[in-house]
Amino acid sequence: RRVLIVEDEIFVAWHLESLLQEAQLDVCGVVPDGEGAVEEAAESGPDLILMDINLSGPIDGIEAARRILAREQVPIIFITA
Repeated sequence: RRVLIVEDEIFVAWHLESLLQEAQLDVCGVVPDGEGAVEEAAESGPDLILMDINLSGPIDGIEAARRILAREQVPIIFITA
């Protein structure tokens, strides 16, 4: 399984990546913003996306998820502090 991590806090992203790799999952990308998430999802075709809701940049995680789901059906789990 390929997982895309969308998280703007680098230490949180690294921790999530480590946990996923320990669970034998392939992290296909780590991106810090919603626009990057939309692009990376289109390019890498993940099986699952872990999406932070509050992202820096012009679009938040919810809008990024809407844009991704308009193109393809992929499960998205929202994460937030």
